Amino acid sequence: MASRIQQVAAHMTGVSAEQWQGVPLAPPDSIFQLTAAYKEDTFDKKINLGVGAYRDDNNKPWVLPVVKEATRILLNDETLDHEYLPITGLPEFTTAAAKLILGVTSPALAEGRVASVQTISGTGANHLGALFLSRFYQWSGDKKVWLSNPTWANHHAILKNVGIEPVEYPYYDPKTIGLDFEGFVGALKNAPERSVFLLHACAHNPTGVDPTPEQWGTIAEVMLAKKHYAFLDCAYQGFASGDLDKDAWAVRFFVEKGVALLICQSFAKNAGLYGERVGALHIVSPTKEASARVKSQLSVLQRSEISNPPSHGARIVSLILNNPTLFEAWKQDIQTMAGRIIDMRKELFRLLTEEFHTPGNWDHIVNQIGMFSFTGIKPSQSKALIEEAHVYLTGNGRISMAGLNTKNVRYFAESLDKVVRSA
Repeated sequence: MASRIQQVAAHMTGVSAEQWQGVPLAPPDSIFQLTAAYKEDTFDKKINLGVGAYRDDNNKPWVLPVVKEATRILLNDETLDHEYLPITGLPEFTTAAAKLILGVTSPALAEGRVASVQTISGTGANHLGALFLSRFYQWSGDKKVWLSNPTWANHHAILKNVGIEPVEYPYYDPKTIGLDFEGFVGALKNAPERSVFLLHACAHNPTGVDPTPEQWGTIAEVMLAKKHYAFLDCAYQGFASGDLDKDAWAVRFFVEKGVALLICQSFAKNAGLYGERVGALHIVSPTKEASARVKSQLSVLQRSEISNPPSHGARIVSLILNNPTLFEAWKQDIQTMAGRIIDMRKELFRLLTEEFHTPGNWDHIVNQIGMFSFTGIKPSQSKALIEEAHVYLTGNGRISMAGLNTKNVRYFAESLDKVVRSA
């Protein structure tokens, strides 16, 4: 027996067996690496401002009360089972999700021009949308999608994995810590016709800088004139302003104007369902017949990758969206989360400007919107915050406002003041 085991081992390590020597060691994900370092840190005042997940004023994950109630209802529903969902997802979820983002009176919905598919949260929606475009979009040249500089880092990897080259357009102006609107519009005008532009529908990640309604109007005009395609990523509906309809304004405006588009939708942030991976992809087509063909191909693509999306999270969201009482409760929960983040912006701004008199202009702290804020500090200052103050943030100075609370915001402001003064 021992001899036989040795023979097998020798065979497995022989030249005929694949040793994966050519596989390079991939770097760890920077955000999850930050979180791991934070967890290992024993400093009592440590702060994690890296991860994009909501925390309450006690720095704890918050299960929304409406989610608890929806879960209770589902657990007591004896008609539910664990059978497969349809390939394109739970119909009552996708229908309600489409109404949430497009509006209940959307002509595109009334005319049957929207193909909606349940996805593995917003990441899955981005992937499926990119895969569909890679296969079926009539590219005017090489397969390229224009991304804002900066954008969510995963956008680059998602596109590359389906054979699309990500290229950047100007977005963030470090001088003003705001939107480089002139550069943005210039890129739209100079890009080849029928280019695909990935746009953040609200609460831009990572900058927190959004176009104004007037600027969105100009963007739409150029998109139409150049026949560009809008790849809209909406991960924070309701989380930006606290108002679901207000945060969907840009999406609905584009649909109204006739901009060709798809929408990636996530319920991770606004429902606190990070681990349940609830999302949807909506592709708006010019005709009902075209929409049917689009959905048929989305079904084929989905089948080859996940077969069927998971049911539990989708049922929770579906119940919330379709039950008027739960829906109103959800809107209150969203306002609670968005309101706390806005309060933290105001308090951080007050501390920096009124108490510490930190050098520089800090208006962007309250002007930016959503979960994230670009502080405008240098990578060396971010590094100093991590190493000297035990404040964990990304190297580009992005912070998650949800990581601040009434107990740690003063320590963060004091630490930020110190690194700014020592620069």
